[in-house]
Amino acid sequence: MRVIAGKYRSRRLQAPHGEATRPTSDRLRETLFNVLAPRMEGATFLDLYAGSGAVGIEALSRGAASAVFVERAPAALTELRGNLTSLGITTGFRIHPGSATAFLRRVRESRPGAFDVVFLDPPYSAADEYAATLELLGGAAAKLLAAEALVIAEHRRKQQLEDAYGSLHRVRLLEQGDAALSFYAAGTGDATE
Repeated sequence: MRVIAGKYRSRRLQAPHGEATRPTSDRLRETLFNVLAPRMEGATFLDLYAGSGAVGIEALSRGAASAVFVERAPAALTELRGNLTSLGITTGFRIHPGSATAFLRRVRESRPGAFDVVFLDPPYSAADEYAATLELLGGAAAKLLAAEALVIAEHRRKQQLEDAYGSLHRVRLLEQGDAALSFYAAGTGDATE
């Protein structure tokens, strides 16, 4: 696993051993950031279910102003911190140990318009996590999203996510191998800007 492009291009990243964490593949991250490229410079990025931090680190590498990593697995948190340290990233990020839904519930009122891009990648087997997190982002925690924010969920290609979760509406679906990326925007946002 490596950083695809930007400041930390080609630098290696570590992931926790075992099956508990499934890192987003290099190829899928490249596809994701090809779509997000026009939005990255100066963006505030929220990486939910961050695992090793590869997606949020890619955002920082490509010009995001800041990234917030939310992860609850101790082994993943260790690798995430190690990856940031090995790349020499000392500012522009925060790590919140704990569940994604708990984080969203805790900060939803205190950080209005805080995030331009939200990425979530729960374990594929945790189907209920997708619905719970997307419903929060399209409902009670919607204030966290900037006006033109995008919310992207990585999921199994065969797993069907809803077209809408509260104020969030799917604006794009990309499929690659066994994985898919569902892009959501509030109102009339567009994933291809």
